[in-house]
Amino acid sequence: MKMKKFPHVYVILFVVIIVAAVMTYVLPSNQYDLQVKDGKTTKLINPDSYHAVPANPVDPWKMVLAVPKGMAEVASIIFFIFIVGGAFNIIQATGAVESGIRSTVNALKGKESILLFVIVLLFSVGGTTFGMAEEALVFIPMLVPLAIAMGYDSLVGLALALVGPCAGFTGAFLNPFTEGVAQGFVGLPIFSGMEYRIVIFAITTLLAFLFINWYAIRVKKNPKISIMYEEDQKREKVDLGAGTPFSLRQKLVLVIMLLTFALLIYGVNAFGWYIDEIAALFIAMGIVCGFVGGLGPSKVAEAFVEGSTALTVGALVVGVARAILVVLSQGAVLHTIVHAMAAVVSGLPPAFSAIGMYIVQLIISVIIPSGSGMAAVTMPVMGPLATLVGMTQQTAVLIYQFADGFTNIIIPTSGYLLAGVALAKVPYEKWVKWYAPLFGIFLAFGAVFIIIAQVINFGPF
Repeated sequence: MKMKKFPHVYVILFVVIIVAAVMTYVLPSNQYDLQVKDGKTTKLINPDSYHAVPANPVDPWKMVLAVPKGMAEVASIIFFIFIVGGAFNIIQATGAVESGIRSTVNALKGKESILLFVIVLLFSVGGTTFGMAEEALVFIPMLVPLAIAMGYDSLVGLALALVGPCAGFTGAFLNPFTEGVAQGFVGLPIFSGMEYRIVIFAITTLLAFLFINWYAIRVKKNPKISIMYEEDQKREKVDLGAGTPFSLRQKLVLVIMLLTFALLIYGVNAFGWYIDEIAALFIAMGIVCGFVGGLGPSKVAEAFVEGSTALTVGALVVGVARAILVVLSQGAVLHTIVHAMAAVVSGLPPAFSAIGMYIVQLIISVIIPSGSGMAAVTMPVMGPLATLVGMTQQTAVLIYQFADGFTNIIIPTSGYLLAGVALAKVPYEKWVKWYAPLFGIFLAFGAVFIIIAQVINFGPF
């Protein structure tokens, strides 16, 4: 079935900006005061301070001005995304990750289930640390024929590249693009609440592996049950002996990358590192890994630029999305919307309020597939709403993470998903049919995790 082209995310965001501007003429202007702790104004609202303020409708010129203003407000996040993308592309250019996977495949030959678990775990770790998503696409041309060579089908290969990072992305405890950005918008310490998120990460990763392995075993016993059987018969099998060996340089690159993440954890907890410090750490990591990997100065620079360029749409969407908040704030209707949303769910038990927010975030994720972009749009609203319904900010961030992560590999608005199925030569509708049961499992477990977070008062606040 031929699908109609979905509007570009920028088109969607600009339509929302226009709607937001119109709302400043329609909705009453109201506002909450912000809380003050230790003599400092926080990003949290005082739920008892709701009051009317003078109307300030946003005209067309102010609406357009909101875009550069929004980009200026989140400039540190935009450049952080560019820096991280560039740094990790340098590592990618050394061939260390690809050679590491190939070496692991050969070492575990004959132990397919172990191999599947290792690949899912590696990609999940990538998702939970540096937000691996688009980066996994480069492995699809290798993983699909590899899966077929092991007696599975192309869906298994595609799932390794999509579901593995999704599991880590959703249960992320060190992802600066989603968790870090969302926590920053509501004033939480970056990467706080790590202990509970590690538990979630372990469970989502295990669920991903168990589902993929269960399906793979069934296909190996009877290849004809695969909905990709006929197409896969026409594919070539991967040559596991091809490619350069896993060199000492490449091993050192991966060691340096792992040590960098260890230093990141230490710096965040011991010194309170935030976006600037983490960005500097990633720049240093990229440069050191590039030289250790034998790229040379010019190739390191070229790889950095290519990696940054590849994330241009995703980085700038954060600024464009922020313009929505600028318009609603200037028009003094943001808190009016928050108050109205609170009225809908405030009468419900806390657990149901949390599930209601979960459903809202899931719907929004279809419209705004960008994790950082959705954080920029929703967290300034969901954070205050959480306060009004007696929910911690940490739980609000967790809800956002689930809604963003689980949907990334099923919604037709996800650019990297469409790129992934294209690279794997798997029709979109067949991928959706395969992923739908796991998607339902993920959503159910997400609801349970959210209710638990509500019960334990997941914090620090």
